[in-house]
Amino acid sequence: MNADRLIAWDAELRSAHTRLRAALAATRQALESGVDAPNAASDLALFCIGFCTALDGHHRSEDQSLFPALRAEHPELGDKIDKLMQDHSMLSHLLGALRSAVESGADAEVVEGHLDGVNAIMESHFRFEEREILQPLRTLTLHADVHEVLGPL
Repeated sequence: MNADRLIAWDAELRSAHTRLRAALAATRQALESGVDAPNAASDLALFCIGFCTALDGHHRSEDQSLFPALRAEHPELGDKIDKLMQDHSMLSHLLGALRSAVESGADAEVVEGHLDGVNAIMESHFRFEEREILQPLRTLTLHADVHEVLGPL
């Protein structure tokens, strides 16, 4: 067992959250700066699809790899892991609606509303996840590729 790997899972999760927050900020910036830009719609679609794909991929990877390993070593976290997975399902639905709005050419106000909804749930989810599972992640024995466990961020 490698001590660096034990410490790294909590750091890796925080790093993934930081990158996802930056991707959401870039999507918002594309929306705000694109009102009169000639390629505004395609830029927004690019950032939105990238963000949606990254966040959804992160959650799918957690559901398939991280959470089963965490549940096996810390069965007392079962209810918390169930709540996190429920958040993932809700965020997947919200991301689908955001993506549809962008792809259908919805106006900036509609897209902003979707971004606000995703951001609210995402931030609440990240804070809960960081508060409840970072400590157990420090001792998690999981020998796997970071991208497999946390998604291709």
